Amino acid sequence: MDDTVRNKVMQVALLLEEHRGEDTTALYLGEMSGWTEYFVITTVSSRTHMRGVMRSLLRRLHELDIEPLNRTRGLEAEGWVLLDCGDFIVHLMEKEQRRFYELEKLWFKSEMIYSSRPS
Repeated sequence: MDDTVRNKVMQVALLLEEHRGEDTTALYLGEMSGWTEYFVITTVSSRTHMRGVMRSLLRRLHELDIEPLNRTRGLEAEGWVLLDCGDFIVHLMEKEQRRFYELEKLWFKSEMIYSSRPS
């Protein structure tokens, strides 16, 4: 497990929470995934909120010297934006999509390294 990547994941999770992302969660997928190590998931309240969070996130990734592997033009119309950063993937989801897909339940064997939910 790379502590540098984990630190960047934590910075992203905190940024999402600062920008009013709800129920922000970071999961370490470890050996369960051959294509990424972490998921960072947050719920946004609207498409406008999603675009604002995305702008701030892209600025922060640039500061961290991370170039996303995909460009997400127009995807917010689906209520879910996935940003592939290689070692981690950020999911910005509206409430309906978050409830429907339940990513945390799909990856239930993963290690939760951050949660903005009160315990």
